[in-house]
Amino acid sequence: MKKRTVSLGIILTALITLGFTAYDNVYQKIGQNIDIFGRVYKEIVANYVDEVDPEKFMRSGIDGMLGTLDPYTVYLSGREEEDVDMLKYGQYGGVGVSIGVRDSVITVLSTTEGYSAQKQGVKTGDRIIAVDGKSVSGSDPDSARFRVRGEPGTTVRITVEREGTKEPIEFTLVREQIRVSNVSYSGFIRDGVGYIKLDRFSSRAGEEVRQAVKEFKAKGNVKGIVLDLRDNPGGLLEAAVEIVSKFAPAGSTIVTTRGRKSGGEQKFTVMEEPVAADIPLAVLVNKNSASASEIVAGAVQDLDRGVIVGERSFGKGLVQTVVPLNHAASMKMTTARYYTPSGRSIQEIDYLHRNKEGVFTITPDSLKREFRTARGRIVKELGGISPDSIIVQEQRSEYVTELLRKAMFFKFATRYTAERPAAEGDLTVTPAVMKAFEQFLAEKKFEYVEPSEQKLNDLKGQMERENYSKQSLQALDALIARVHSEKLNAFTRSADEIRAELTEELNSRYGGEKARSRLALAGDHQAQSAAALVLDRKVYDRMLSAKQ
Repeated sequence: MKKRTVSLGIILTALITLGFTAYDNVYQKIGQNIDIFGRVYKEIVANYVDEVDPEKFMRSGIDGMLGTLDPYTVYLSGREEEDVDMLKYGQYGGVGVSIGVRDSVITVLSTTEGYSAQKQGVKTGDRIIAVDGKSVSGSDPDSARFRVRGEPGTTVRITVEREGTKEPIEFTLVREQIRVSNVSYSGFIRDGVGYIKLDRFSSRAGEEVRQAVKEFKAKGNVKGIVLDLRDNPGGLLEAAVEIVSKFAPAGSTIVTTRGRKSGGEQKFTVMEEPVAADIPLAVLVNKNSASASEIVAGAVQDLDRGVIVGERSFGKGLVQTVVPLNHAASMKMTTARYYTPSGRSIQEIDYLHRNKEGVFTITPDSLKREFRTARGRIVKELGGISPDSIIVQEQRSEYVTELLRKAMFFKFATRYTAERPAAEGDLTVTPAVMKAFEQFLAEKKFEYVEPSEQKLNDLKGQMERENYSKQSLQALDALIARVHSEKLNAFTRSADEIRAELTEELNSRYGGEKARSRLALAGDHQAQSAAALVLDRKVYDRMLSAKQ
């Protein structure tokens, strides 16, 4: 016994010594490498043949180091920290405008109801030419946005050009604390089925979803709820936990996170009585639903609390923590992986391992492990959340895609509403409106190359280089002419899509973004399919059963 005790003591001592030695070696290497890094930095800044900006050079070094890790571990400073604060708290100091670039000009894309810009008459489509008397010509949207934002209570002057107005208009706007809505729209998609469009996960997301459900209940019997997480890139993990807590039974595990350090596991459970415990639920996802969106979808799926509808999600199973570095900078760093209630990770890409071609490793489906939901349904790890009901979003035609890319609907709506500043109720896109839009495209000399036309032109070039016969080239020319003739009918072929886009864009000018969302739902195949699914209890229950 004494020999065993002595042996055990020797082993423990050796392990502890090795542990300290390992840590000593790590910190010794850190010290050595910091010294080398510092000397390289100092020598370059002091003695390089051309003058080097010390801040930019240091930023390049930091970005280079972090670039060897995952794309979510990043250095933050200045405006980037403001964006993180907006994500965390859902608010910022500004005047309530969303801006972007249209025809190389900083343009108002939308205004937020109830804030200074909207109240004082700034309109969607206004072209911003100056901020506080200084031109923004040639500026990028981030720079212009930074100049418009600021401390609540301060003022900012913006000068705009407006369609139909000869002289520029100047507004003196008061910056306010702008509260960004997580729920961009909520309402009934069809009889008894509530619809919630959740765009982000900031600190108030859970409360906004609760309020939407309460409003549904106040209007009568709620037969189902569709929670739309499509194109939602995520946000706060805590917000995702709050969202699930509105639907899942108290005590249910929502998500577990595990970091590198021992004892770094955290389990998040439902800590409240859900506001919608028994209402049939469908969660909409697509390839752009990521992070917190996937935590919600994964929990709903694994707990068999609802059905997932749409297309496979992005596949981001990593958790980030913001680490302050000093008063002006911080670092967003991946510190853990998260696991759904069944125990699976949905992370798609292994960022620390690449193949011989330098491509990140992705596990093939055949090697993915199987897990079980609460009712015994099979779900697989890695690669995002696979829907219970796959509904592929209908693709826009190439013609309409090009119209959107060149902002033709936006530009037409700006002119149309300038000439007709008021509308009663929803605007219907009549044949006259369609004709006006077609004439507008001709006036703007809108050009469009059919994909098939481009491929035929490429083929012709290849045939000419390979000295094909004159007869073959003539036959191809005839086909190109036929395709060109068909291209002239692109407007007619895409009339239904064009009418739908015009309906949304024009009504958003009169009724705001909520009007756009409400009208878009009528033709939203995925959302309508999700609503039909929660109404059909037999199909809904069968999908949640292990025996399908």
